[in-house]
Amino acid sequence: MSLQLDENLVRSIVSEVVRNIRSATGAAPAASAAAVAPAAPPAPFIASGALSGPRHGVFQDVPAAAAAARKGFEQLRAKGVAARRQVVDIIKKLATANAETWGRFEFEETKIGRLEHKIAKLQIVPLVPGVEWLRPYALSGDHGLMHEEYTPFGVVAAILPVTHSVPTLSGNIINAIAAGNSILFNPHPGGARSAALAVRAYNEAIHAATGIENLVCTIEKPTLESFDALCKSPLVNLLVVTGGPGVVNAAMKSGKRAICAGPGNPPVLVDDTVCADKAAKDIIYGCGFDNNLLCIGEKQLFVLDRVANALVRSLEKAGAVRLLPAQTEKLAREAFTMKPDAAGCSHPVLNRELVGKDAAALAARAGLSIPPATPILIGETDPDHPFVLEEQMMPMLPIVRVKTVEEGIALAKKSEHGYKHSSIIHSLNVDRMTEMAREMDTTLFVKNGPSTTGLGLDGEGYLSYSIATTTGEGITNPQTFTRTRRCVLVDALKIY
Repeated sequence: MSLQLDENLVRSIVSEVVRNIRSATGAAPAASAAAVAPAAPPAPFIASGALSGPRHGVFQDVPAAAAAARKGFEQLRAKGVAARRQVVDIIKKLATANAETWGRFEFEETKIGRLEHKIAKLQIVPLVPGVEWLRPYALSGDHGLMHEEYTPFGVVAAILPVTHSVPTLSGNIINAIAAGNSILFNPHPGGARSAALAVRAYNEAIHAATGIENLVCTIEKPTLESFDALCKSPLVNLLVVTGGPGVVNAAMKSGKRAICAGPGNPPVLVDDTVCADKAAKDIIYGCGFDNNLLCIGEKQLFVLDRVANALVRSLEKAGAVRLLPAQTEKLAREAFTMKPDAAGCSHPVLNRELVGKDAAALAARAGLSIPPATPILIGETDPDHPFVLEEQMMPMLPIVRVKTVEEGIALAKKSEHGYKHSSIIHSLNVDRMTEMAREMDTTLFVKNGPSTTGLGLDGEGYLSYSIATTTGEGITNPQTFTRTRRCVLVDALKIY
């Protein structure tokens, strides 16, 4: 039976997933980490012994994993592009078929985000492009023929975030293998069991279908030392990093080519030309998706003062709960600790215990009891507040009033810190859209929709969970994982 996925079918499935999530927002209590029973791996993937071993792709140390990944690459190279297509289809099929089980397993392991969104992030994996993305370029002229094509690096080493362990892993596998590489992961320790579960399942299916062993590998118990060993391994040809500034800086200093998806702090600006109700629904959906763990999610809101009251009412009507100033400050004291830096200046340090927690859990820290299904909290702050300037990854949206669009853009740019990651505007004025796009210069710029549309979810475009802002590749795709080779045939094939 062919595993080829029809693109129109994939789009229809993805649209249905998004509609279901949106319609469910606020309709029923969201599952919390405490309410979900520990999930066992699906029966076909329960190991009789250790997870590691031949064909399983799960290793204890980097040298053994890198050697196995190199052999996997050589097997894939020998089998050609047809095998790449087959593997990509296997990954997409397994990700969607196991979305509920793997999503629940990851949710229980990491205890952050929302269960329904963990599942949804795997259901939409088929939106990641495959081999069809690699279109060669050719020129024919008086002096012969020139042909440029995309060739693999070899072994790709990838660093995974705890926020989207299996979805990022699955997307990177599709991109890397479509480009002809094998791939070796060093997951975040908090999501390592989820990564190993998926890697083992993928490898078993790939080996059964193609005979290729260990095309996808992972370190079972990742550490900083294993990350350092990956960076130094002579068998690793390319690094792909999704994470914070520390791991990104380390990868860029490794001496290897590095594709780095760095931090973000996306602002959203609302002017006086749009429907407040629609803007509110879009903002809540984008900010609330997986409890604002997405790097593209709306993290702080700037709104023209003359429409701010109307927007706040619309946000509350759409399900957001507004904190009073005292409650906002109480939550801020729970979310941030002020510590001195090397120069002796105080700066806020994020409380990691609150990252990705439900809005109801955050509200309790502020002394407020709210319905469990509440998608986000909102609260008015000044533009220099820690909730505005820090990438807090919580369903808490600070609101800053501005007198002019120009002021809003300037403050949005300041809050984004020049990461050039993502920004959003709600406006029907094309000049304002253009002005903000030029000033922000972000990799993703969304107009009049939730941030998630920037990744093809109810918006045009393709999906990837690694957005290379630091090194400039943008939303990664199979081309990102390739080298360009030029072949020239001189004074031949001149037909005319």
